[in-house]
Amino acid sequence: MLNYIWAGLILLSVICAAVTGRMPQLSAGVMSGAAGAVELVLAMMGMMCAWTGLMKIADAGGITLMLSKLFDPLMRRLFPSCKKGSPAAKAICMNVTANLLGLGNAATPMGIAAMKEMAKLNPTQTADNSMVMFVVINSASIQLIPTFMGTLRAQYGSPAPFDILPAVWLTSVCALGAGITAAKLLEGRKRG
Repeated sequence: MLNYIWAGLILLSVICAAVTGRMPQLSAGVMSGAAGAVELVLAMMGMMCAWTGLMKIADAGGITLMLSKLFDPLMRRLFPSCKKGSPAAKAICMNVTANLLGLGNAATPMGIAAMKEMAKLNPTQTADNSMVMFVVINSASIQLIPTFMGTLRAQYGSPAPFDILPAVWLTSVCALGAGITAAKLLEGRKRG
């Protein structure tokens, strides 16, 4: 469906440019937009490579294990099917840590690994409560440092790219609280 929407927008742009005689402006806009997209992708790629590498170093240096111990009481309540120190608990911890640092894209491989590990613990083909809770927490994505958004704002000339921190913290906490509450309220319900 989204492909049809994009195709319609592109077609509508070309028709409007042709009717109003602004085809040169449309062509210039497409070219400058493409160049800007390439610059943005390169800036994001550098940031993602740096933070993904730092997460690998943190894992090899034992920081993830330390964070896993710190988060363990909370993780045991949220993910009761994951045993302490299990590969699933470690992957969940790394994912949560990456999300706390605002590294949503770098957290994705860790999130996939966590879901694979939780699937090994699940005897059915449907998501269990721990898997659903993980998706909820991942979607709410509480961020202490919104690295991706800060990089975007800096790329586009913001003099203070991280002045959005209070708003990010407030919305992240509200989204996380609402998501966890809804998941906990609904986890005992039987499927009809």
